[in-house]
Parts: sequence; C-alpha cells; structure tokens
Amino acid sequence: MPMTEKEKMLSGELYTSRNPELQQDNLKCKKLTRLFNQTTEEESERRDKLLRELFGKVGKHIFIEPPLHCDYGCNVFIGDNFFANYDCIILDTCKVKIGNNVFFGPKVCVYAASHPIDAQVRAEILEIGKPVTIGDNVWIGGNAVINPGVVIGNNSIIGSGSVVTKNIPENVIAAGNPCKVLRNITDEDKKYWQEKRKKWLKDAGGTE
Repeated sequence: MPMTEKEKMLSGELYTSRNPELQQDNLKCKKLTRLFNQTTEEESERRDKLLRELFGKVGKHIFIEPPLHCDYGCNVFIGDNFFANYDCIILDTCKVKIGNNVFFGPKVCVYAASHPIDAQVRAEILEIGKPVTIGDNVWIGGNAVINPGVVIGNNSIIGSGSVVTKNIPENVIAAGNPCKVLRNITDEDKKYWQEKRKKWLKDAGGTE
C-alpha cells in the first residue's frame, strides 16, 4: 500500500502539504497556538492544558512564553522542566524531540522542515524534512536557529545567534554561523558555579 503524504513527511521523504489530512492537522495547530497566544499571565492552567493538547508529548513543568508558532505541534515531544522564552518557532514536519531540563532563549527557531535544492521540484510545492533531537540539560541562546537533522548532545550550550547546521556533541559550548564547538564544559566550570550557588544560599539564609 502506498504511503500517505503524512507518512512520507514523517519519514523524511518528498511530500506535499496540499493534502487534506495535513491541512486538517495544520488548522488544528493554528487554532491551538492562537488560543494559547491569546491567554494572559493569569491563565497558567489553561496554557498548560492547551500545550498538552497541541504537542505529541509533554513532561512535567513546561513553561512557554507566548507567542509560540508551530506547523503541526503533534510532532513535538518535550521532556520535564522545559522553558521557552518569547517568539519560539518549531517547524515540526518531522519529529522534534526535546529532552529534560532544556532552556530556550527568546526567538529560538527549530526547523525540521526543508525544501528541495532543485528549483523546478521546489516550485511544485514539494517539501522534505529531517528530525531534530535536543538532549537533556541543553541551553539554547536567543535567536539561535536549529536546522533539519541536527542532534544536540546532553548538557551542551548553544550561543545566542548561532545557526546550527551539524550535530553538536555532549558537554560543550558551541556558537557561531555556522555553529562550531568553542570548548568543552569542564569540572572547573562546575566548581565555579557551585561556589557561586553556595554564596547565594548563604546570602539568602538557606541551607543545602
């Protein structure tokens, strides 16, 4: 049996979005994101409910500052303790997987969507995509762009304004256009920030 256009899309094959099933999914996404973006800061429970209806999977403690924009939403899978600042865009024509304890700065864009290089094929409104995977404990700075097919390893940091075109390994700081590894995250980094935390606790009158 031939694949549906939705199955082609999710498997990274050429497909057309001019398809009743995909158009219906897109309309549902547009409605849910519109409702979410119209909520106020007093409506935290409503925001949470809408996000759980929009995304394919959502963990515990997810917070997104409106506005948010997606293509389908149902192809986005998010772990626990996720925060995205204003103007997040996720083009989820393929699966977008986001791990636990992930932070997005403002205007972070995640693109699983792409188009053919050949102009004639592109003009026929045929599209293609590749999945994006963002590991646990990742921080992505504001205005960063994550391109199709990229995997970002656990604990890594992507500098603001970066354009990520290739995989980024675990435990590194990476930045630039195109994004490149600047250095590893070391035990010295951990020691420095743990000392800062201890001082903060002491000043606040807290304990471990």
